[in-house]
Amino acid sequence: MTSTMRTLTGIGVSPGSAIGPVAVVRPPQPLPATEPCSADPQQDLTRVADSLSVVADDLDAKAAKLEGDAAEMVAAAAMIARDPGLIEAVEQNLDGHTGPAHALQAAVAGYAEQFEALGGYFAERVADLRDVGMRAEAVLLGRPVPGVPELTEPSIVVAEDLAPAETAMLSPDLVLGIITSGGGRTSHTAILAAQRGLPAAVQVAGALEIPDGTTVALDGESGAVVLDPDETVKTKLRARSERLAQLNELTSPGSTSDGHPVALLANIGDVNDARAAALTAAEGVGLFRTEFVFLDAQNAPGVAEQADLYEAVLAPFGTRPVTVRTLDAGADKPLAFADLGPEPNPALGRRGYRLMEERPDLLRDQLAALAEAQRRTGASVKVMAPMIATADQARAFAETAHEAGLPVAGIMIEVPSAALRSRHLLAACDFASIGTNDLSQYTMAADRMVGELADLLDPFQPAVIDLVAAACEGGRINERPVGVCGESAGDPLMALVLTGLGVSSLSMSPKRMPLVRFALGLHELATCRAMAEAARACADAAEARAGVADLAHPDLRELLGV
Repeated sequence: MTSTMRTLTGIGVSPGSAIGPVAVVRPPQPLPATEPCSADPQQDLTRVADSLSVVADDLDAKAAKLEGDAAEMVAAAAMIARDPGLIEAVEQNLDGHTGPAHALQAAVAGYAEQFEALGGYFAERVADLRDVGMRAEAVLLGRPVPGVPELTEPSIVVAEDLAPAETAMLSPDLVLGIITSGGGRTSHTAILAAQRGLPAAVQVAGALEIPDGTTVALDGESGAVVLDPDETVKTKLRARSERLAQLNELTSPGSTSDGHPVALLANIGDVNDARAAALTAAEGVGLFRTEFVFLDAQNAPGVAEQADLYEAVLAPFGTRPVTVRTLDAGADKPLAFADLGPEPNPALGRRGYRLMEERPDLLRDQLAALAEAQRRTGASVKVMAPMIATADQARAFAETAHEAGLPVAGIMIEVPSAALRSRHLLAACDFASIGTNDLSQYTMAADRMVGELADLLDPFQPAVIDLVAAACEGGRINERPVGVCGESAGDPLMALVLTGLGVSSLSMSPKRMPLVRFALGLHELATCRAMAEAARACADAAEARAGVADLAHPDLRELLGV
């Protein structure tokens, strides 16, 4: 009997493996070409508004059953469905030349173009916007709501891409893993899958052609998808999966095999994340994204309100250090109370610390609240500013933080200039943390929300590694610690390279920590340094990854399938 087994390749974005039938998310049905033009625009507008309201209520009900980032993602989609601007756009399209469903579709398309042009946070919401539009169209036309099919057995979900809200709503009891033909390394699908411990692969060519119900074997580390796997493949994947699960028992502090310490820290976004991470073997927090808890706020939160929230985040960690990023707000993560108006290129505009320079009251209140929360809890707080580009900015921020009663103040290195001139910036502050997501997209001139550019955003791009090396050299000269809090910190092979470059801490989703801890414990510092040198000597990311894998311990290579 001829075997039908074949392998599709993509990008692994969440470790682990899964074997099971696929449930393919089919695109929605096209709108009826014969939909009559609106005879009563006001009545049709009401029908569209009612449809959007049904969608919003359904999403709110689902958000109420979720926690943390998942709840926030679904609630954000509900807010899109209630956006009055969307209804206004529908009204403009109900001009007697189109029907209500086509008017809604045109309004969503126009809104999506605006979001994509703004970039950053807005671009990240485009998938949710389109998902809301398709759901409302279905309600309006009396059709089944599109999206992930109702699962009757544990399955691997296959889609072109998933809206953040769709990913957040996936039942962990019925979803074994995720495969998408689109998306990227830092898309919300990838990040949420990693946070929830679901193996996932993106940019898998041919994924949408997999017939419903086909049994596949998904390797979330390598990105391989094997169709109709034989028993040999299944046995190998199950063994690897069991071995990965055993790594959760490792709880010692991060270090190389010869005792060189590398602190393993958690990335968090809210109180629920903090409580969950504090129960793990994380040695502290390397990135608390404070803006995430204020995205829905219409007015600037006061010092007392912020202090209460920060106290709730700090308390679970006891004496373990918590690194807090000040508001990384601006056009890419808009806060209603910190809107400086439209900009031609928001990603390069007044965001992060640049916005704080124009609104020093926001920075002053946040630092005061953090100092108060630190006083109440006795916590070890380190504070850092995003989007720092010059030594003057680093010095000004550190002085402001110290004056507020926060003794340890540092900077994010996510702008190439900060990496190249780190010896000057780190002379002006106490530490640095490299945000490899932004550093990669600014270095490679590649929007990290565009899945088709995923290869340019591979953490093994030698140009980005060179900048990380430059940043670490600045830390060495000034005897200042330099950590990494971007997604690359959770890649076990890249974690070894970063260690070899001189990084002192790695901050990641807690789900990725056991594998990174295991990888470090297999290698001496000298080997990590050799890996870093090998990666920097390569011409491209693929060659660099292969070169580092060749130097890795056989046990790690076997576990990663490389």
